[in-house]
Amino acid sequence: MSRMFGTDGVRGIANTELTAQLAFNLGRAGAYVLAEGLHKPKILVGMDTRISKDMLESALVAGILSVGAEVVCVGVIPTPAVAYLTRKYKLDAGVVISASHNPVEYNGIKFFNSQGYKLSDELEDKIQSVIENGLEDIPSPVAGHLGKKIVEEGALEEYVEFAKSTICGDLKGLRIALDCANGASYKSAVRTFRELGAEVVVINNDPDGININDGCGSTHPEELMEYVVKKKCDLGLAFDGDADRCLAVDENGKLIDGDYILAICGRHLKEVGKLNENVVVVTVMSNMGLFIAMDKEKINTVKTKVGDRYVLEEMLKQGYKLGGEQSGHVIFLDFNTTGDGLVTGLQLCSIVKGSGKKLSELAAIMKKLPQVLVNATVPNDKLKIYLEDEEIIQEIKKIEETLNGCGRVLIRPSGTEPLVRVMLEGENQKEIDKMAHGLAKLIEQKANI
Repeated sequence: MSRMFGTDGVRGIANTELTAQLAFNLGRAGAYVLAEGLHKPKILVGMDTRISKDMLESALVAGILSVGAEVVCVGVIPTPAVAYLTRKYKLDAGVVISASHNPVEYNGIKFFNSQGYKLSDELEDKIQSVIENGLEDIPSPVAGHLGKKIVEEGALEEYVEFAKSTICGDLKGLRIALDCANGASYKSAVRTFRELGAEVVVINNDPDGININDGCGSTHPEELMEYVVKKKCDLGLAFDGDADRCLAVDENGKLIDGDYILAICGRHLKEVGKLNENVVVVTVMSNMGLFIAMDKEKINTVKTKVGDRYVLEEMLKQGYKLGGEQSGHVIFLDFNTTGDGLVTGLQLCSIVKGSGKKLSELAAIMKKLPQVLVNATVPNDKLKIYLEDEEIIQEIKKIEETLNGCGRVLIRPSGTEPLVRVMLEGENQKEIDKMAHGLAKLIEQKANI
């Protein structure tokens, strides 16, 4: 059987790939593996707004209860709130039912350990192994030894209070537009910013189970970009379905992505002496403009593979405090153990207010270099041809010499498809577009001989 867990838990189309039976099995096996040796383990369960949440929550909770574990249900709540509350309540694990930024037909089940971190590959493989072995060794207690479900009504308010505590002072005087993606932030984000004194206008905060991420939120910020200008806001914030990501929009309607947010927050943290080792952790896909900006600020950048889990691993290993991705998945390790869209938005707004500057002025720290991404279709056994074929190697070298330090070539084999992704950055959009397509064509020709 192929690996059940992806980079962000178990994910698939609800009721065909991610079935109620699989959710039950994951609840049963997960509770058994994560709480082995504990008498009455307690596990927190939260979810986003998609329609499949009720079916999957019922099945997952039933699986957990069937092994004698207790469940604390917190209802619709952001993913980072599950990580935070698992720690706060001193529980043995947390589970979130969400497919993040994916369309409504998808859903997912993601586990956090007692410290609020995503599970290691080893623990995920152990859960899968227990399921593949038919859940044979798992006890099925009876009578008073069965698990009990508790509904925690105050969970959302506790998360809001935590989020508010991550900034000093209030946000009075700021007019902020929020796009909640009809997802998990539809209550928490609005309440937090209003309680901090901001004037808040909102779009896409009326979830009906089907409209999550539907042409809105951080994956489709176009509506927010227009709305900020129309409503004369100081800035806008766009969350994704489970609110672990946040993108911003400046007062002119320009998108401020995760790279800009990292640059702005990195400089601020350095100024106040809270940027450990003067390092910001980013992925190889961050725009070169971010690296240039950080060099000017004498801030070091550490690069990881694409994926927030790799960013977090590096941060934990070295004690770094700030890291993230262009997608708006930003981790402030002083506050939470995962990307937290609400905390990210609050930090940015606090910097805007404290500096007395417009967001566009703060974003001028970085000039984004034009970027082109082209896919080359290659057989699976030729995914590394760009490292082996001399003609391709020489062509890459020639492009790098042409860019002369003001751009770069990045080539990545896809992890899921027979593709090699060719990415070029440089100062001239037309030039890099031509070079990227030429290189992709050469890789395709050589790989398919």
